[in-house]
Amino acid sequence: MDTLTRIRAFIDVVEAEGFSAAARRTGRSKALLSKYVRELEDELGALLLNRTTRQFSMTEAGHTYYRTASDILKEIDNLADLVRENNAQLKGRLKVSVPRTFVDADVGQSLIDFAKENPNLQLEIAADDRFVDLIEEGFDVAVRVTKLEDSGMIARKISDFRVHICATPEFLERYPNIEHPTDISNVPFIVDTNSRSQTSIRFYNPDNTSFAVAVSGPMEVNSPHATLRAALSGIGIALIPDFIARKPIEDGRLVTLFNDYIPTDRGIYAVYPHRRYLPAKVRIFVDYLHNWFKKHP
Repeated sequence: MDTLTRIRAFIDVVEAEGFSAAARRTGRSKALLSKYVRELEDELGALLLNRTTRQFSMTEAGHTYYRTASDILKEIDNLADLVRENNAQLKGRLKVSVPRTFVDADVGQSLIDFAKENPNLQLEIAADDRFVDLIEEGFDVAVRVTKLEDSGMIARKISDFRVHICATPEFLERYPNIEHPTDISNVPFIVDTNSRSQTSIRFYNPDNTSFAVAVSGPMEVNSPHATLRAALSGIGIALIPDFIARKPIEDGRLVTLFNDYIPTDRGIYAVYPHRRYLPAKVRIFVDYLHNWFKKHP
């Protein structure tokens, strides 16, 4: 138990990036945390942290020890969660990586609803459109809007997802000769630079062969919401996620094009590291999102 206490103190200091910050976060004194880390170093016979009055860093041994020790502690905590699950409410912290697009859209309400129903669980949401390294950056789970690819992660699909090529009816009146996906290379296109293939759109024929169409236009922006507003203003065609474009499509402000050429193998996934004992908080979070999207298709 003493060793576990020392390991936990070391991990708290590393993740808080300093003894003072760790003391504030854990409610333990700085002196006590320093004592635990020093005892752990003595036990291991190795220096884990370089510390001066102004600087803090891990040694090479510290990096190695942190990666393995943090995984071991997570497994211990996860096992405890499984035992406590039926006897207590969820507690602790759940660190989630979510695309900024997801958070800002109506579907971001799913995260708020989860937090509301689990007040004893601290939900830490990091909105970022890049694919984070869950293990290296300490995330419990990620929500990803993508085509699922092979990885060392476990993934569960929580909702279908597609994108739309769309424009206003007024824009299409000005460009009446758009009859095939290749035609969009000759008209103004609003480029969302969050897309992996920023200057081309990939379409699929009925026989599943694909072809790319180069696009360009008056505006490039790394925001699907700004892309939507630009499309609604009538300055070009745009590629927009369904959960953002659905309302203006339903009320006729936008018209979709070439639906039969757009792949339908995308989805919204919950992705998490493979662990022997899946944390109860992760499983319940993923189950909640899956059920939320069933109620809000």
